[in-house]
Amino acid sequence: MRHEKATQVLELARLLSGTAEGLTLDEMAERMGVGRRTAERMRDAVRELFPQLEEIEDPPTRRFRIAAGLDGLYQAPSADELVALRTAADALAASGAQARAASLRVLEQKILSATRAPARRRLAPDLEALLQAETIAVQAGPRPFEDELALAAIREAVKSMRMIAFRYEGGSTPGRTREVTPLGLLFGRSNYLVAAEAGEDEPRTWRLDRLHDIEVLERPGARPAGFSLQDFADESFGIYHDAVEDVVLHVRPHGAEDALGWRFHANQMVEPLADGSVRVSFRASGMLELAWHLFTWGDKLEILQPETLRAVMVEQLELARGVHERPAVI
Repeated sequence: MRHEKATQVLELARLLSGTAEGLTLDEMAERMGVGRRTAERMRDAVRELFPQLEEIEDPPTRRFRIAAGLDGLYQAPSADELVALRTAADALAASGAQARAASLRVLEQKILSATRAPARRRLAPDLEALLQAETIAVQAGPRPFEDELALAAIREAVKSMRMIAFRYEGGSTPGRTREVTPLGLLFGRSNYLVAAEAGEDEPRTWRLDRLHDIEVLERPGARPAGFSLQDFADESFGIYHDAVEDVVLHVRPHGAEDALGWRFHANQMVEPLADGSVRVSFRASGMLELAWHLFTWGDKLEILQPETLRAVMVEQLELARGVHERPAVI
């Protein structure tokens, strides 16, 4: 077996040992990026190497898994993988996400402690060299609030499908106690709870740093049918959700190269034009946050639609202009 094929078979074995319900052939093909026939051959190769492979009837198909897991011999991490894990932890810590950074560092220690001593010794020189050669470039921006106890309470409620109560120091009635069904967490420049308040169907965002006295209730809190946290996040340019608008941007030729390598929105369409410019279109809410971002493009970009976004941009520019046209107050 050629080296790259052996690597693929081992990767599939890891996938099959890391799933509780097992994978179908179609799921194997999708995860591995191969056709169904290739997935069948790879499954057969896994069965030869790992006779403990289980086959589960799941009409109209079958699932496969290695329920007992793999021996540590097949699970030794590489230096690149460990550096990626450490870098992710450092990036979270630098952004203020200390709780998630701590979780990744604990995971790193668990992996190293489960790695056999000879493998750890082989990894050490490469790991040290890479850690000294890579670092995080810290960018300006708010440090997101992240409290370990708050995250733990919300996650417990999500897993047990229960509601939570908290005192919210924000909104139109600061200090009022809310009872909500937690639907997920949005991590970014600021961190938010996505939840539906009791008696309401539409989810809202709640800033984590304004949640106090969080309590997991005994009341059930089921996720609405068809709700997708990813779809909810994709509706907005940033965090704030308001009316969804059709956005069309015209990027002039001297900004086209940047635009072609830029992601304005998860569902954007980018169209290079004959004159060297670029048209970008997507549907999103959050016009204020979008205007803040588009300001950084200077004269490279023009808003074609919607008019509400053009108006927000002009309003924000006039506010900044009004402050900076006056003499500085020292």
